[in-house]
Amino acid sequence: MVAPERRTRADLIAAAAIAVVVVLAAGVIWLRSDARGTTSVTAETPATPADTALSIPESVTEIWRADSASTGRPVIAGGAVVTAEGGAVIGRDRDTGAQLWSYTRDLPLCGVIGAWNSVVSVYRDGRGCGSVTELAGANGARVAQRTSDADDAVVLSEDGTYVTSRGMHRMELWRSDLVRTLEFGRVDAPVNPNTQPRSGCELLSSASSSTRLAVLERCPDEPADRLSILNPAPKDNTEPDEYGSSVLADLDPGVTGARVLAVAGDRTAVYLPAGPSTGARVGVFDGAGTPVAMHPVPADVSPDSKVVKVGSVYSWWTGSRVIALGATDFTPRWTIEGAIGPGALMAGQILVPVDGAIAVHDLSTGAEVRRIAVDRAGEQAPVTSAVVGTVLLEQRGDELVALR
Repeated sequence: MVAPERRTRADLIAAAAIAVVVVLAAGVIWLRSDARGTTSVTAETPATPADTALSIPESVTEIWRADSASTGRPVIAGGAVVTAEGGAVIGRDRDTGAQLWSYTRDLPLCGVIGAWNSVVSVYRDGRGCGSVTELAGANGARVAQRTSDADDAVVLSEDGTYVTSRGMHRMELWRSDLVRTLEFGRVDAPVNPNTQPRSGCELLSSASSSTRLAVLERCPDEPADRLSILNPAPKDNTEPDEYGSSVLADLDPGVTGARVLAVAGDRTAVYLPAGPSTGARVGVFDGAGTPVAMHPVPADVSPDSKVVKVGSVYSWWTGSRVIALGATDFTPRWTIEGAIGPGALMAGQILVPVDGAIAVHDLSTGAEVRRIAVDRAGEQAPVTSAVVGTVLLEQRGDELVALR
C-alpha cells in the first residue's frame, strides 16, 4: 500500500484560506444577486381562464380597486388581473381583488405588460430598465429572466408574438422565452462595430406585428422624422434588417408630433400632424415604408393619445374622440366624440368611457346603443379599459378599478 501523504501545517492553513475565500465569494455573490432582493410568493390555487361575457350589463358598480402606478393600462394574464406598484407585481382574483400571488424586488419598476398568458415585468438597475422577469399569469411562477443594457425609461408594447421595450435611444424585441430577437439604436459596447444603420437618432414611437417593426426616428441634420420598417427577428439580433427607411416626405419640415399608430401584417399607420402646407392625416405605408394611402383626420390630437385593438378595428383615442381604423387597411370607419379613453370589447360591442358613463356602441357602425352610468368623480382622462369575463377594468391614473 502507498502510504498516505502527510498533511503539514502549511497544508491546513492553505485549505482553511481556500475555504474562507469560497465562503466570502459566495457571500459577495449572494449580496449582489437578484435573489437577495427578491420575494416570490406563488398562488396556492392558480387563477382559471374567464368565460367570455355573452351580454353587456344594464348597470355596473365598483367591486374593488388597487394601486397600480406601473401599468399603463389594465393587465390580464392567465385569468388573473395584475397590478404593479413600487417594486411589487401582484396577481389578483378578478372578482374580489384578493391577492393570488406576488413578486417583489428591491428595484423600481419601469413597466409591466401582459403577453403570452404571462406577465413581463421590467425593473431599473445600474444598466437602465433592462432587468426583466416573465411570470406565469395564473400562479406567478417565474418563467424566464434576462438582463441587458437599456435606457432609464422605456415604453412596453406587445403584438402577440413579440414584446418591445423602447427607450429614447435604444430598443429591444423579445420572444416568449425572453430571448432577444432584435436590438436597435444605441449600442454601448458592440461586438461588431457599424452594425446599426444609423447613430444619434431619437426613437419617437414604434409598433409591431409578427412580420414588421415600424419605428419613427428623429435623426440629426434631417428635415423631418424618419420611418423605418424592419424585420422583428433578423438572422443576427445585433444587425437590424431594414425593409425600408426614409424621411417622411408627407411631413412638413420642423413639424413634430408624428407617431406610429399600429402595424397590421405589413401595413403601418402613422399619424402625420398638420403643417403649413398640409392638414393632419393618417398615412398608411406598405411593408417597405412606401405610402399607399392618406386619410384626413382632425388636428387636435393629444400627445397622450392611445391605440388599442378592439375586435375588427383599431380604436384610436385622440384625446377627445375615438376614431376607428380598419384592422387591415387602417381606413377610418367611424368616430365617437367626447371619449375619455379608447374602450374595450365586450359581447361583440365596444364599450367607450365617457364623462360619467360607459357608452356602448355598435362595433361595425359606431352607432351608440345606450349608456351605463359610472361615477368617476375627480378622475381625469385617459381611462383605459379591459374586460375579463363579466368584469370591466378601468385604469384611472395610478389606480385600477374593477366594475361589474
